[in-house]
Amino acid sequence: MDLLRHLRHFVVVAHELHFGRAAELLGMAQPPLSQSIQRLERELTVELFDRSRRQVRLTTAGELLLGEAEELLAGAGRLRHLMRQVRAGELGVLRAGVPPETPAVTLRALLDGLTTRAPGLDVELHELTTAEQARMLGERTLDVGLVHHPVTADGLRFGTPVDVPLGVLLPRASPLARGRTVALASLADLDLVTAPRATAPGWHDHLLTVCRQQGWRPARVRPARNPEFLFGLVLAGGAVAVEPATVARREPRIAWLPVAGASLVRRTSAAWPVRSAHPAASMFGQLAAEVLADAEPVAAAPAPVPAARPWPVLFDTTG
Repeated sequence: MDLLRHLRHFVVVAHELHFGRAAELLGMAQPPLSQSIQRLERELTVELFDRSRRQVRLTTAGELLLGEAEELLAGAGRLRHLMRQVRAGELGVLRAGVPPETPAVTLRALLDGLTTRAPGLDVELHELTTAEQARMLGERTLDVGLVHHPVTADGLRFGTPVDVPLGVLLPRASPLARGRTVALASLADLDLVTAPRATAPGWHDHLLTVCRQQGWRPARVRPARNPEFLFGLVLAGGAVAVEPATVARREPRIAWLPVAGASLVRRTSAAWPVRSAHPAASMFGQLAAEVLADAEPVAAAPAPVPAARPWPVLFDTTG
């Protein structure tokens, strides 16, 4: 027996005290409505309406049931609304990862956007490398992440990618900083400062491949986990870094120059598990793409490929 459906029929009849008008309001014929009320009465073993006179009236049982039925139906409506919000990713907890180097303004824009789109969502934001995010997404201890490509982990779906232009970071006092661009081949005697390979193996290997293709084999690859340490190594001389322009803006003694003859970019997108994905994962991915695209000029990115294939992109866009 569909108790809620029969109670809805009862409430309308109780307010109208007329089966014909109630049936019209419910969009049904009168006989099925009468049968519905009769079935409810049999289920509750009481008479809800006094039909002995020409006018329909509530019995004592009907009067007592009306308030309870309205409260129960209202509660059922609230429950359905609550579950719709959960399915839409507007409620609950979202465990999200972002790279450690994410600028504060980007984090603020991302969190503000999530608050606007899903004010009831509790976001647990974690500072994690791409490798850590890929592992935790696979273990289902993270719901969604913001990763640097290429990522070859299985079972992940990727959101809209954003390509952020890269350039060379070097001391402003360096003779190389006097030009408008820097050829990677001109850096032959210098070290490369970049994040440790373990943080994003795919991106690390790809960057070194592009450097070799452009005629630069760094004397050494020196790992730096945070911008301050990276700045210190670059300012000490003998080393440069390949990073977005936003990184250089944190240190006035550092210059950022685009790469001569190449359009070098770093591709970033949201990632989440293909199976049992959090309802808010795709929303996070779309918002992250919008925030990253607004952060600085970006190169146009093609649509994401199916998660079953590796990310088939050469980020050196000169071809």
